[in-house]
Amino acid sequence: MSEAPADGLLAVDGALDELPPEDLRLLLDRELPDAGELEDGVRAIVREVRTEGDTVLFRMARELDDVELDALEVPRARWAQALKGLDPLLRKALERAARNLEGFHRAQIPPPVRFTSEPGVRVGRRSVPLEAVGVYAPGGRAVYPSSVLMGVVPARTAGVEEIVVASPPGPSGEPPPEVLAACEVAGATRLFALGGAGAVAALAYGTESVPRVRAVVGPGNRWVTEAKRQVAGEVRVDSPAGPSEVLVVAGPQADPLLVAAELVAQAEHDPDAAVVAVTWDGELAGSIRDALVEEVRQAPRRETVESALRGRGALLLAPDRWAALEFARGYAPEHLALYTSEPRADLEAVPTSGTAFLGEPSSVAFGDYLTGANHVLPTAGGAHSFSGLSVLDFLRFYTWQELDPSGAAALREDTIRLARAEGLFAHARAAELRDPRRSGDGSGESSPRPTERDDTMEDEA
Repeated sequence: MSEAPADGLLAVDGALDELPPEDLRLLLDRELPDAGELEDGVRAIVREVRTEGDTVLFRMARELDDVELDALEVPRARWAQALKGLDPLLRKALERAARNLEGFHRAQIPPPVRFTSEPGVRVGRRSVPLEAVGVYAPGGRAVYPSSVLMGVVPARTAGVEEIVVASPPGPSGEPPPEVLAACEVAGATRLFALGGAGAVAALAYGTESVPRVRAVVGPGNRWVTEAKRQVAGEVRVDSPAGPSEVLVVAGPQADPLLVAAELVAQAEHDPDAAVVAVTWDGELAGSIRDALVEEVRQAPRRETVESALRGRGALLLAPDRWAALEFARGYAPEHLALYTSEPRADLEAVPTSGTAFLGEPSSVAFGDYLTGANHVLPTAGGAHSFSGLSVLDFLRFYTWQELDPSGAAALREDTIRLARAEGLFAHARAAELRDPRRSGDGSGESSPRPTERDDTMEDEA
């Protein structure tokens, strides 16, 4: 690897198999350093919102958003006005994104399951939509109408009746017009000018103005992510979706400019973003570094990009292709970009990403907006355990079980044996009463009530 002209731009820059332990920990353990302090701060906010309701939300708007709100809820008429005033080409792009999201997420709805486990014994599984969900759309450093679509459209597609959006207020006291317009396009039912941990707490517990929901989903900063973690026992939450991440695995044929552009694109989200490129070609590594310097220099959000690169940015030279893929598997990125000669084959070696982009034409930017896949994805290694947002996050499942008399008779004796083995004699009694010799109207002879010692059954066993 050639000497770095980008010296100091990246947190880690060097050979993968020679990384000091502290550099490897920085890359793989992406928990933010002030996690303990953050946890305490969020806990205090959640407690205040839960006990004091709207009063705290108005105060937080003054203190954190520097705006005096007349009301927390944004009227539906304002959404329609915002959509009407939107640039027509931007409106068409939002509507196109919504169509693609709806199509892909509708395809994810599982069909009902009906199964005959034995003759006369039928079991099944069905899905129903949650009654009400909350969708968080971040604000602050940028405007994210796409996050509104990513949360609302799958919920609507699942059949959720009440879809409540929360997004931080701007100087006008409302979220940006693009967010209002996206609520109208996506089919939300209510919108509140709320941001941060307070918004998550309000959705989870309800206030005088904000309805309580059954699930809270959507990306956000560290405060939002921590708040979702803390309310997870009260409502369903999606995967931990914190600061953005990308890992690009670049083969020798990769275009260094495209690799650098992907790193900068995710770095511009947040100073806490994590962006990594790994290759096994030393010449390519040098070219990527040179391209990265130029892309950063031209970036409109250069300050944010540089903070992210210096915090958790890396350019790694692996000894070979398999070492690069093995590192990617352990890293478990939110976004995995495979710029290799055989991306489909390489994907089999890295099943631990939130979403994967196969080949250089497949920019992460397309997935952020228009492919139909969801951009709300697990970060900080969460892809080892969690999946990205999908229509399943807005459904709950229940099973049903139906036995006819012949099925009940067939299961009766073994059920009695198992129940008595566990000391659950009322269970045994319930099964025993399904004796086919009893008449259906209850007028026939019933079996004797079981006792803790039933020598007859023990002899039969």
